[in-house]
Amino acid sequence: MSIRSRLLRCIASVGVLLSLGYIPARLAIARQQSPSPEMILILGGSSDREEYTVQLARRYPAMKIWVSTGSSSAERIFQTAGIPRSRVYFDQRATDTVTNFTTVVPDFKRMGIQHVYVVTSDYHMPRAEAIATVVFGSQGITFTPVEVSGVDRQESKLRVLRDVGRSMFWLMTGRTGASLRDRFR
Repeated sequence: MSIRSRLLRCIASVGVLLSLGYIPARLAIARQQSPSPEMILILGGSSDREEYTVQLARRYPAMKIWVSTGSSSAERIFQTAGIPRSRVYFDQRATDTVTNFTTVVPDFKRMGIQHVYVVTSDYHMPRAEAIATVVFGSQGITFTPVEVSGVDRQESKLRVLRDVGRSMFWLMTGRTGASLRDRFR
């Protein structure tokens, strides 16, 4: 049996064990302890997401906003809307959807955040939710998805499975495999 097939079997086994008990339990506990979101997390990629978040921010004026690798106009959008700079954190560390989640985990844990709004486009939400379930769920952080209507397209199930695998790889090793993602597009 090749190293690759052993690794895939190991990831699959860990995935089954985690999905059957550990992660759902951590998500349930986090939601019980923090039934309402405490932070807004925007996944970068579209100014539509940031513009929608302005509306959400106005509805929850005390809530902080974390922009994970936002658009080039993100700062201007929040500034023009009158959202104080002290409420918005612009984080440029993420290079893709998996790292949108893995890079913020240490910060959210340090801040005691257990529940976040996750804002992304409607077509992107299934992949974002799958990744958030593994990454955030394993760390005791729950999330409430907020979909922004956008381009009428759908992501492939292969991309979702690839990124769930990368999320489990991160869970086991602390590495996301971001450098390998282009090989499996």
